[in-house]
Amino acid sequence: MINQLISLSLKNRYIVLLIAVALFGWGAYAVKENPIDAIPDLSDNQVIVFTEWQGRSPQIMEDQVTYPLVSNLQGIPKVKAIRATSMFGMSFVYIVFEDKADVYWARSRVLERLNYAQRLLPQGITPTLGPDGTGVGHILWYTLDAKGIDLGEQRALQDWYVKLGLQTVPGVSEVASFGGFEKQYQVSIDPHKLNYYNIPLSQVLKAVKSNNNDVGGRKFEMNGTGYIVRGLGYIKTQSDVENISVGVIKTVPVRIKDIATVQMGGDERLGIFDQNGEAVGGIVVMRYGENADKVIHAVKNKMADIQKGLPPGVKFKIAYDRSELIESAVNSVKHTLIEEMITVSIIVILFLFSWRSALSIIIQIPITIAASFILLNAFGISSNIMSLTGIALAIGVIVDNGIVMVENSHRNLAIAQEKEKS
Repeated sequence: MINQLISLSLKNRYIVLLIAVALFGWGAYAVKENPIDAIPDLSDNQVIVFTEWQGRSPQIMEDQVTYPLVSNLQGIPKVKAIRATSMFGMSFVYIVFEDKADVYWARSRVLERLNYAQRLLPQGITPTLGPDGTGVGHILWYTLDAKGIDLGEQRALQDWYVKLGLQTVPGVSEVASFGGFEKQYQVSIDPHKLNYYNIPLSQVLKAVKSNNNDVGGRKFEMNGTGYIVRGLGYIKTQSDVENISVGVIKTVPVRIKDIATVQMGGDERLGIFDQNGEAVGGIVVMRYGENADKVIHAVKNKMADIQKGLPPGVKFKIAYDRSELIESAVNSVKHTLIEEMITVSIIVILFLFSWRSALSIIIQIPITIAASFILLNAFGISSNIMSLTGIALAIGVIVDNGIVMVENSHRNLAIAQEKEKS
């Protein structure tokens, strides 16, 4: 079989050369399309289910949220394990799937089960899926350098402008905000005034909730003109909250400002982010299977566009950028790879002492390396320290067969020439 293949190749040298050129061109295209990262992504193929129930102890979260979810998520196809953790006000369930399972297929299966399991949870509690990223998906951290702007305004700018802009970048799964204060209207109720007006706390809560809503009416025609009736009730200012009616005493309305103090404040925090002082920023999470280096550069380009709409004096400050590690690591391995190719080529030329024979061996190196990237793309493996180092180690093996074949050809030619002389 091998002899026939060699004979066929020698008889059709131009076809073999054409196939080699086509393979090299395909490999060169595969090199450009191959994702680049510093390290291989070896994280589990998992889906995270997050549930929040504020103010509840870990034991209550375990009994009323985590356990019902875990017990009902059992039995999903291709699941290896289900892990869960409960903490104060939060529950996390980790569904680990087999490596061959598609991550988006897995998310859809989990979502189907959640639709059924949600009826077993307390009223008003809604579990949500985590981002479609992995454990190494944090590719960029940034903060807002905004001198003279308070932390509440910075957080509002991050949540309602910067975050929404960066989430439109292809390959970005989520932009998680951190730091600062999340603005909220805070109603501090005086219990003595509640008792004086004989108004229960539940009535106050219901009044605030019902008054922060738009109400639809109907359309009617009068004198040939159509009118649409609707009620606009969304809270826009602090005075809107203060003027909400919570009851009536002798035809006189009792308002929020009569029983409580309303102020604009920040939500309670369990920690702060510090970078030479407290700061506000975000974490860019990459989507599963994306090209990390490409996504980072796209995010930076989007930041340049967003920068134009920021208030004067506000700019981005990069806290962590994985592209520096990616480019340094990959360039280091590429440099070593080129050095090894040159060294191997020189050694082959010196030992064979025939540039034609050496060329037939050396030409195998770029073609084989280019073809290896075709397989990397086929199996979804990125260019990283591990994969490129493996290629570098294989260069010696690549030229071994060529050296053996060339030396054997020289020996057979020498024997044939001696026979002709004799």
